[in-house]
Amino acid sequence: MDGAAAIQDNQVLDGLTGLLQDAVAATDTYKSALHKKVSAVLAPEGKIDRAAFSANQHIAHGYGWVVTYLETLRETANWASRLESEGKFGEIDALLAQILFSKYLADLVSGVPMNQGETIRPHELDALDEAEALFETPAVHTLITEGLTTTTMAAAAAHLPDSLGRATVENTGEDETMAMIRDQFRRYAEDKIVPHAHEWHLKNEYIPMDVVNEMAELGVFGLTIPEAFGGLGMGKTAMCVVSEELSRGYIGTGSLGTRSEIAAELILIGGTDAQKEKYLPAIASGEILPTAVFTEPNTGSDLGSLRTRAVKDGDTYKITGNKTWITHPVRADLMTLLARTDPTTSNFSGLSMFLAEKPRGSDEHPFPADGMTGGEIEVLGYRGMKEYEIGFDEFEVPAANLLGETEGMGFKHLMATFESARIQTAARAVGVAQCAYELGLRYALDRNQFGQPIFNFPRVANKLVMMAAELVGIRQLTYFSARQKDSDKRCDLEAGMAKLLAARAAWAAADNALQIHGGNGFALEYPISRVLQDARILNIFEGAGEVQAMVIARRVVSESN
Repeated sequence: MDGAAAIQDNQVLDGLTGLLQDAVAATDTYKSALHKKVSAVLAPEGKIDRAAFSANQHIAHGYGWVVTYLETLRETANWASRLESEGKFGEIDALLAQILFSKYLADLVSGVPMNQGETIRPHELDALDEAEALFETPAVHTLITEGLTTTTMAAAAAHLPDSLGRATVENTGEDETMAMIRDQFRRYAEDKIVPHAHEWHLKNEYIPMDVVNEMAELGVFGLTIPEAFGGLGMGKTAMCVVSEELSRGYIGTGSLGTRSEIAAELILIGGTDAQKEKYLPAIASGEILPTAVFTEPNTGSDLGSLRTRAVKDGDTYKITGNKTWITHPVRADLMTLLARTDPTTSNFSGLSMFLAEKPRGSDEHPFPADGMTGGEIEVLGYRGMKEYEIGFDEFEVPAANLLGETEGMGFKHLMATFESARIQTAARAVGVAQCAYELGLRYALDRNQFGQPIFNFPRVANKLVMMAAELVGIRQLTYFSARQKDSDKRCDLEAGMAKLLAARAAWAAADNALQIHGGNGFALEYPISRVLQDARILNIFEGAGEVQAMVIARRVVSESN
């Protein structure tokens, strides 16, 4: 990059990892002060006040965003310290870490963006004095004022061209096994997915069954299923790496395993021995492709309002109702179907989960089953599997296919899968953000204007540097949530944070990468147009950003009171 020779020797702050840890300690003090202020509004009697949460959504959601930032900084600092202790903390790692800290700390003391039009500012949390004190903390002040400068941005940008062809800009700190897994799936995505993904998207075609079968052979669908049931018996960290690399190629392929992950976890958590023995090996091998049938029209995230009913008739349940936003249902063999078995209830308590088998269909005859009809929902992006609305009219499911053969456990079973689903969604978002970064970087290096690559213009390079810096944070937050899950620790909070922030980062990366493309980015022939469309869904499914921020705030407030 022109001007690189002018970069000063002190581009990386002295004692950086110590500064990062000191800054995290300062944010802990800030969080404690914030908690008292926010709890006085949202939990005035020492326990969650639903009416107060509803009336003060801006404060509640904003607090959720603030604590997500704080956890991201903590995991980034821990990553930096681990790398340094191993002698692996390189210059680009250090530059990206201090740039991320500088940006996020500055947001904390001035205003954290929840989206393009909504920002939570310290004074809205009655924490203006605390934010000013945070800014005056030596480590925080140094990182904000010196961590992100023209010099540091140029220094980081000088490293970016070398990242093309590598999996990540930074050293992620993963072990040898995870590195091998990443390499395997990156090569597969480069060979079999990337060359065809844009055509699949533009033609709204299914991901070819040849690719689905190859993914099955690679173990994608049985990645976390125990070996006793035909799976690979690996953890959620491996799931993150695989999902990230497949999503970097195409979000559709990165999402194919989601339904298998959800179905397998439901069966492992709540299934009978017979159900586990029947379905898990077939899911692991790809013989059975599942789909999740939970959402209904006009209910969205309010699962307690589901109306689809299942009425027992001898050895059969007859299911009647309407479902929507069902992904990949036509080619699916098994539906994890949530329905109400107790008609006297109008909340979560009367819901049950079914393992409902169905024949595979086609575009011409999507649902060749009695009591089941549906139509495709045309969508902007997130293609390759197709979305459908489905109507059930006394669709029959054997009583033996009630999950666990126990009624009323459906919502409890589903809640138990949310951690894994959100971790996997965060990993998909990381993959989409990585794809956007690579497309933007490659275009910036190839595109010449005014006699030089546009990468040489700081406002182009700076966009790419910030993408790379945010990728460091969202990766480490996502991997941390996966490690928590692998250690059998509750991680719904961490998983929710990872999903919330990674979705925003993916959208920002796609938007900025398209901006780098200029008018060409708006042309459908350029893959970045697809990535922008794909990125938009990440902040909606598996818990919309607003719902996710509320859940995070409720957890943090309730746990500390």
